[in-house]
Formats: sequence, C-alpha cells, structure tokens
Amino acid sequence: MAEDAVRLGPLVHRAVHHAAAVWIVAAVEFVVSMAVVQLAWTTPYSLQNNVISDLGNTQIGNWPNSNSHYVSSPWHVEFNAAVIVLGLLVILGALLVRTAFPARSSRTAGLGLFCLAGIGSIGVGLFPENVNLHVHAIVAAIAFVAANLGLIVLGVAMFRDTRWDGYRSYTMFSGLIGLVAFFLYVGGIYPGLGPGGMERLIVAPLLLWLVVVGIHLLRVPAYAPRIVPKASSL
Repeated sequence: MAEDAVRLGPLVHRAVHHAAAVWIVAAVEFVVSMAVVQLAWTTPYSLQNNVISDLGNTQIGNWPNSNSHYVSSPWHVEFNAAVIVLGLLVILGALLVRTAFPARSSRTAGLGLFCLAGIGSIGVGLFPENVNLHVHAIVAAIAFVAANLGLIVLGVAMFRDTRWDGYRSYTMFSGLIGLVAFFLYVGGIYPGLGPGGMERLIVAPLLLWLVVVGIHLLRVPAYAPRIVPKASSL
C-alpha cells in the first residue's frame, strides 16, 4: 500500500509560522532599540533633524563637520548591535517563509531582495556613519532599496493565492512609499519632515509590514503532512 502526504485548504507550513514570529521580533526589537537609545542621548534627539544612523555614531560632537548637527549617542554599541540583529532576523525570516508564496520567479526575486536588504542592514551596524561614511552610505542604500523593492516584487508573488487576499495591494503600496521616500531623501527633498523624518518614512512601511504580515501568517492555520492511505493497484 502506498502513502501520500496531503493538505487541504489555504494553509501554511509550520516553518512559515516561525518566519512570522521572527519578522515580528525583528521589527519590534529595532523600534524599541531606537526609542531606548534616543533616551540615552546627552542632548535632545530630534526625530526631524537627526537621521537614524546618528544613533549608531560612535563620536561625540558635531557631525560630519563643525557646522553640522551635534551627535552624542552613549549607547551606540547597543544600537549598532540591534541593526545587525535586524538584518539577521530579516534574512532568517525570508528563508523560512518561502512556502507561503507560490513557487514562481517573483517569489525567488522578492525573498532574495529581502536577504540582500538584511545584508545591507548588517553592514550598517558594522560600519557606523563616522567610521566609514562611504561604506555606510552604500550598505544603507542597499538595505533601503532592496527592502522596498522586495515588497513590490513579493506583492506580485502574492497574486492568485488566497492566503494573501487583502495583502497584495498593501504590500506593493508599502514598498512604493518606501522607494519614493528614498529618492526624495537622496534628492534632499524633505517636505516638512526634515532628513530624519524622511529617512524614517523609508523604513517605517517595512517595519509595519513585518508586524502586520507576521500577525496575518500566524493566524493562517499551519499544516503538518497528514498521511493517508492510497489504494494500491493490483
């Protein structure tokens, strides 16, 4: 008698639940780290004028020159560690969540971009802005562009999959907002937000998406292959 493993309904593999939990933790730990490290500043930290990377700046004084804004982040080590953890968790989640998408090239490309974004995030933590600004700018740009472009591509990968009903447009729109904010930031256009606010608009859609989609995936029933007998031909 032969046996087949079958599953019924719009379910996900248990590994997808693990990915969802990992992504939620990734977003929460990074947001909490930003909030906590900001509180440790010896001078007021401006969400409008200070960019996120100022939290990981290892020096005390005006940055990047005597005419620029003042930075003082005593807990820069903790922040840079949090950025590295964020990158590692994004990559881990991307590897675990694979089966939540139909097997198509857009899935491979989208999750590949997420892994690239995770590598960029790790680079941001390893190379703070005042240690090597050139490398820092490159890896930060890689993280920003790859993550938001990855959202758009994953939105395409969600088509014709009932598990993603209601999340396709949201996913693609989140990536589009992040990409537009990135190009405005690079162009020095900060309409009422300042450089710090505009940079946060680049990363906020992704962080929110990780939590929202993570919760959604945790609510989709998981399956373990159920073995049912298959009548053998005589």
